[in-house]
Amino acid sequence: MAASNFSFPVLKTAQIAEALHTYGLAPAANLRAEDIADPQPDLLPAVFSNFLSVVDPTGDDEQLGFDALASLDNPEHYAQGIHVVRLHRRARAFLESIQFPGFTLRDLLRPDPRRAALVLSALINFLYYRDEKLALLQPIIDEFPNSDERRAELKAKIAEHQKAIVDHELAAQMEEPEVQQLEAEVNSLKQKVVEYNKQQLALRAKSNAINDKKEETLRKISEADFELMKLAQENSKLLSKIVQSPEKLQKALEEKKTARAELKNAEKIAMQSVQEKTATLEIYSKASEKLSKHFSKMQALQEQVAAAKTLEKEVKARKAKISDESVAIMALDTKIVEWDGKAHEMEERVKAKEKERDQIVADENQKLAALRSEIEWKLKCLEPRERKVEETIAKATKLCSEADSIRIDAAEEQQRIYGKFQEIVHSFNYYKDNVNTFLEQVEEVSKETLETLDRQAVEALDTSVALPILKENYGGPAS
Repeated sequence: MAASNFSFPVLKTAQIAEALHTYGLAPAANLRAEDIADPQPDLLPAVFSNFLSVVDPTGDDEQLGFDALASLDNPEHYAQGIHVVRLHRRARAFLESIQFPGFTLRDLLRPDPRRAALVLSALINFLYYRDEKLALLQPIIDEFPNSDERRAELKAKIAEHQKAIVDHELAAQMEEPEVQQLEAEVNSLKQKVVEYNKQQLALRAKSNAINDKKEETLRKISEADFELMKLAQENSKLLSKIVQSPEKLQKALEEKKTARAELKNAEKIAMQSVQEKTATLEIYSKASEKLSKHFSKMQALQEQVAAAKTLEKEVKARKAKISDESVAIMALDTKIVEWDGKAHEMEERVKAKEKERDQIVADENQKLAALRSEIEWKLKCLEPRERKVEETIAKATKLCSEADSIRIDAAEEQQRIYGKFQEIVHSFNYYKDNVNTFLEQVEEVSKETLETLDRQAVEALDTSVALPILKENYGGPAS
């Protein structure tokens, strides 16, 4: 494993294969140490594609196999060649950023075993160095494992209690107009009750005075009736005494006349008193009607007063409920203050840790900026070489296209020549068959006509004379 300062010692092929499988960079599940000791052309492109997708996932390079790399000499696959160039550029930029210069296109497409092991060792040691740097930050993360969750829970509870407080305040505000209206109605009803009580007392005094006058009038009527009865009795007595003495009669008549006049006057007075009594009775009846109406109004007012009292009780109950809710709200406010203190303390601790983390990140960013500036300078130095390489690649692609066209023309010429060769072979076989049959016939004729000649002389004669003739006649060699 690499030290705390980044370096890239060469690892063994078995270690490289194991590390590629561990980090998920292996191009195949059956990658072995022998595949790294004898690398194929598609090994490093696949590893770099996987590696750059992990380290720099914003890149647009695709997974490239050996088929795509082998077909780069075809103009139809020129776009895949561009992907290879981009992959080489990104891989070279990364390797130079970790101080591993000299990565060429040949190292990517046709790697040497030693060179491939060196490049893969650099990648794996970088991953080891990256894991160690992340492990240094892990204790800071583990120190507050559930701070975010706890803070979220406290914020949720605070929001819930604040929502309950707002709901209670909103309900109190919504009920406040009704309470004020009820209080105004209760106050107006109380004033009406006081006024009606005053009117009732005045009416009771008036009814008592009218009752006194009525009793006095009835007493006067009873006294007048009693006097009338007495006068009737005296009249009867006087009638019994009328004939006994004229003087007495005259005297009695005069007395009767005076008494009658007095009685008429008394009757007139009684009639007047009766009329007055009937008038007072009408007044009393009207007053009693008014009193009954006022009594019904008083009953309605009493009912309204009872309703107002019930409303007042409800208002008191609601006020008590509001006071209880205010006490609960105060308790919630204290809890909120405590939670705010705890949340503030947690925020302070988190800010302190974030400050330490920012300091560490700033130092690392400063180092990274220095490395980036150095890399940019190196990239500027390597841009002419890169342009030369691109020009060379363009020339190579042009030459490949010309070679393809020449290869196609040569293949067509080869097919044409092969067709002519087939025709020549066919005619040669045909001529050969004819010569064979002719030679057989000649042999039969020679056997029949030259039986006496010596066999060796005949054969020499036949080969020296017949073959030129056959060549002239058939245009082909004899077998």
